[in-house]
Amino acid sequence: MSLGYLSSRSSRWLMGVSALLALPAAMANERVQVVTSFSILADMVENVGGEHVDVTSLVAADGDAHVYSPSPGDARSLANADLVVFNGLLFEGWMERLISASDYSGAVVTATDGIQPLSFAEHDDHDGHDHEGHGHDEHAHEEHGHEEHGHDDHDHEEHDHAAHADEHAGHEHGDEDPHAWQDMQQAKVYVANIRDGLIAADADNADTYRANAEQYLQEMAEVDAEIRALIDEIPASTSVITGHDSFGYFSNAYGVTFLSPVGLSTEADPSGASMAALVDVIEQENVKALFHENMTNQSIITQLAEETGLPIAGTLYADALASEGEASTYLGMMRHNAQVLHDALAQPGHNESGHDDHEHSHDDHDHDHDHDHDHSEHSH
Repeated sequence: MSLGYLSSRSSRWLMGVSALLALPAAMANERVQVVTSFSILADMVENVGGEHVDVTSLVAADGDAHVYSPSPGDARSLANADLVVFNGLLFEGWMERLISASDYSGAVVTATDGIQPLSFAEHDDHDGHDHEGHGHDEHAHEEHGHEEHGHDDHDHEEHDHAAHADEHAGHEHGDEDPHAWQDMQQAKVYVANIRDGLIAADADNADTYRANAEQYLQEMAEVDAEIRALIDEIPASTSVITGHDSFGYFSNAYGVTFLSPVGLSTEADPSGASMAALVDVIEQENVKALFHENMTNQSIITQLAEETGLPIAGTLYADALASEGEASTYLGMMRHNAQVLHDALAQPGHNESGHDDHEHSHDDHDHDHDHDHDHSEHSH
């Protein structure tokens, strides 16, 4: 056997190895490049997109989208993207400006398109509401309007809403609450919008995106049922306090009343009057525990614990996933929050509120999202 033959054979072998080594990079280049505004959306996109997407989240896990300041690198990420996904409802006050500055001209998915948002006025009207049976009979999800949610038996105007009166004035979020992912029925809309956006960007893999979305929706339904089972063991009159006002949809969906010392903004520090008013509310309400949030100022809740003697019962995740652990995925985050609330507040077997007789049925609220979204209207 000649040396020339061996040399030629070795060269062909090396070329073959080089081609194999280059294959993952080539495959990566064929993936849909998706940029999301924050970590919860990134996880949803990864679940629907699977192996066909590379996802970049502008605001990382444990990051605060409320105070985020985009960088030149973010503009470059958008310029190289095939699809951009953000929440909408002014949750990211900086996002549309960033899209314009980056000269991005591809498809844009506004994840909240098609939901019926809660208003902050409804939050203030419904703080501490009498959610007999966790309130689902009075404000079933298909309505969202709360026309019959009158609170005649538990009117909280007496509790001096100075702690809430001014928090929403002047913030960039408008009049509508953008935290719709905290209700897993609303999160179905997010998944449908993401699915349709991926199909619009990559029609060749449409069947995979549809199958992944259907599987993800089934998993969401299972977690939603777990949450309801856990919350059913918490007395309906229970109120809890968190760092900022981001659990309105959770409260509306599952029935736990949330109060906050600073309202929506994670930047604001509560005034002395607001803190004093909140201490009064804690004394008058059936507030059992305080909770930190992963991306808000923990010193405020710590101060409240010192002034009231209430325990800090754990950490809840509202606007960002955890960097690691169970709450590092959207489904894990929702399950974690329900479990933490349950562990701190549950009274298994209690029947005074008729929870055991309530089915929490959402059969009439299935959100038929097989409609085709026209994403061209979101093009920039």
